[in-house]
Amino acid sequence: MKILVLGSGAREHAIILALRAETAEHEIFVAPGNAGIAQDATPVTLDMLDGAAVTSFANEHAVDLVVVGPEAPLVAGVADVLRAHGIPVFGPGKAAAQLEGSKSFAKRIMDAAGVPTGRAVRATTTAQVEAAFDDLGAPHVVKADGLAAGKGVIVTSDRAEALAHAEHYLPSGPVLIEEFLSGPEVSLFFLSDGDTVRALSPAQDFKRALDGDAGPNTGGMGAYSPLPWLADQFGSEQAFVEEVTRDVALPVIRQLDEEGTPFIGLLYAGLILTPAGVRVIEFNARFGDPETQIVLPRLVTPLSELLFAAASGTLEDQPEPVFSDDVAITVVLASEGYPEAPQTGRPIEGLADAAAVEGVRLVHAATASPDAPGGSLIATGGRVLNVVAVASDFRTARDRAYEAIGRITLEGSHFRTDIAARVAE
Repeated sequence: MKILVLGSGAREHAIILALRAETAEHEIFVAPGNAGIAQDATPVTLDMLDGAAVTSFANEHAVDLVVVGPEAPLVAGVADVLRAHGIPVFGPGKAAAQLEGSKSFAKRIMDAAGVPTGRAVRATTTAQVEAAFDDLGAPHVVKADGLAAGKGVIVTSDRAEALAHAEHYLPSGPVLIEEFLSGPEVSLFFLSDGDTVRALSPAQDFKRALDGDAGPNTGGMGAYSPLPWLADQFGSEQAFVEEVTRDVALPVIRQLDEEGTPFIGLLYAGLILTPAGVRVIEFNARFGDPETQIVLPRLVTPLSELLFAAASGTLEDQPEPVFSDDVAITVVLASEGYPEAPQTGRPIEGLADAAAVEGVRLVHAATASPDAPGGSLIATGGRVLNVVAVASDFRTARDRAYEAIGRITLEGSHFRTDIAARVAE
């Protein structure tokens, strides 16, 4: 199969590595990719936000499937252009992608579908924000209504800090003030062809920059899967998945279909397990990062078959995805200053030594080739790479991941040391 993957981060690298792990051989293109991805796919010069250019490339190279990784091309409507030309594409169209692109749209869909979520107030002025604070109380949850690269959310009991966050985003559009929900968070991915859904394995990520969930919110500093502790509340992980499929994923997919905006692609449900039951925090319209990096290595069912079935409307012919009994964790190596002001352009050493650790793979998020041949790769962003470790138990997986990340040198870099620590205990 010829596959074109759009994107340049660790999520896209994880997707490509999963495709490469299949027994079937694929010809994989990536636009634009990064230095690490270039070792596993063929980079092409292509504007991934230009639907016409992506369509032209797909036709010229007889591409069988286009996989849209990040949210920006989805919100730009790239999938719509591809579908209009009969090209199978995994990723929702522009209208359905509002589920991620607009928090207000997502709340309206959830209300219409009867999906359990917290109360929310849409605010366009400082006065409305303050009124919502008075109504909902502290802690204050403030979200930018549009895309904010994982940094548009703040949860704080400091009213002044919450107000400052809202005022930062108000010039660009509305913000949502939401009811604070307490409990452990879970990420659950669903493949959808517009009618049928297939759930993947639950994961938990770590949003805060520092150990003990301290520091600022980030795009995610690590994750692990599966979640054995779900059995304590639900009897089994499978029972949890079945409940969320029934009460969250299917109602949302059916509501979107009824409104003439079928959702074809990956529905990411960000969930919180409150004392009153499961509640939806947010939806994303694509694979999550860093959860993808630890869910896909455990997937036994060929990923290409699932993605193509979703893109071609034949997901009902696919059985439920099968996962191995292995566990997986990932630890993110971040540049100095991330998330506020990451320092870039610094060389990364020790990658080969890290990759040599048993059960470890390196998934690149923001790397570039050196200027001179034979030099070290260069860090080009905040989250530079993911160290992913797979093992039969969490303690072994953690040992492998932290041994590997300890072999990598990037001046000023930092990472959390407590990823999956509790579950390992």
